[in-house]
Amino acid sequence: MIKIWLKGLSGLGSVLVAGLAVADELNMRPGVTEISREVYDLHMLIFWICVAIGVVVFGVIFWSLIHHRKSAGHEAAQFHESTRLEIGWTLVPTLILIAMAYPATKTLVQMYDTGGEDMTVEVRGYQWKWQYKYLDEDLNSTFDFFSNLATPRDEISNRAAKGEHYLLEVDNALRIPTNRKVRFLLTSEDVIHAWWVPDFGIKRDAIPGILNELWAIVPEPGVYRGQCTELCGKDHGFMPVVVQAMPEAEYDAWYAEQVTAAEQRKEALSKTFTAEELMAEGEAVYNTFCASCHMPNGKGVPPVFPALDGSAIATGPLEDHLDIIINGKAGSAMQAFGKQLDAAQIAAVTHYERHAWSNNTGDMVQPRDVIAQMSSEQ
Repeated sequence: MIKIWLKGLSGLGSVLVAGLAVADELNMRPGVTEISREVYDLHMLIFWICVAIGVVVFGVIFWSLIHHRKSAGHEAAQFHESTRLEIGWTLVPTLILIAMAYPATKTLVQMYDTGGEDMTVEVRGYQWKWQYKYLDEDLNSTFDFFSNLATPRDEISNRAAKGEHYLLEVDNALRIPTNRKVRFLLTSEDVIHAWWVPDFGIKRDAIPGILNELWAIVPEPGVYRGQCTELCGKDHGFMPVVVQAMPEAEYDAWYAEQVTAAEQRKEALSKTFTAEELMAEGEAVYNTFCASCHMPNGKGVPPVFPALDGSAIATGPLEDHLDIIINGKAGSAMQAFGKQLDAAQIAAVTHYERHAWSNNTGDMVQPRDVIAQMSSEQ
């Protein structure tokens, strides 16, 4: 009999351990930043307060039901407007709420304290990608780049097995240094998005025309993943956030390389490219920004995403082709890329579309052509 009891207790213990493990998976994560841990501790504090209240309230209810039941000879008490009772059930919840509000307010104030930052990054949401701008002390952009979903289309369309970071991988991760306070300025170019990194304990809406702020200090190097948490359109689920926290010396070296590359990129705006250079750059830009809609083979998905192979736009007048790339097309899914790509990238992708697949217009598109068209539209 004792052995049976011991086996039962052992089985119950295993069930409880397994249950706690599952509960831990469903719970908030403690995260890696001081703020995220404070949010987690606050969450657990409020949770256990609620559990205690529930135990007391339902304990009194069940005790009353059992010990004051009619079958035991008890009769309901008759009383009206008990002053003590009114004071009790008003005062006790008020004190509990005050006790809960103090640590919550303290944490909330700290979450919004963006002052004393070591660096600033502007995060701008687009349908459906993120743009990161690294700003100097005067809040002028030193360099910027877009971060796009990098999960292969074969995985999304179930033609290949899902990877470890399915829908949570990008071509260009946001890079920040460890042990430095990074201030994020959030806004949007089109609709409302929301930038969320669970391990940092931060989330804020990115709203067109409004700047929201948040901050983080990441103590340990690593790759931290999140996503847009606002329903922002049909590809909402394809808008991940990936942040790579780098050791300070490694980050400083990377930052210097990016500043140099940005200067070289500006110089490229006055350069005359060869056809081979335009095709190589244009294919890279096309595969990043255009292939998800118009397909790598240029056949599109008519009628929503028209084909570019043999299309009237890609084989027609250059001005019309540049116009739709720069300004988009109202009432369609075609975005305006004038603010997303520089003149050299627009020239390259336009040239590529006019000479890829079965298209061969025979003309050349240079950054100066793009700059001239954009200037004429202003």
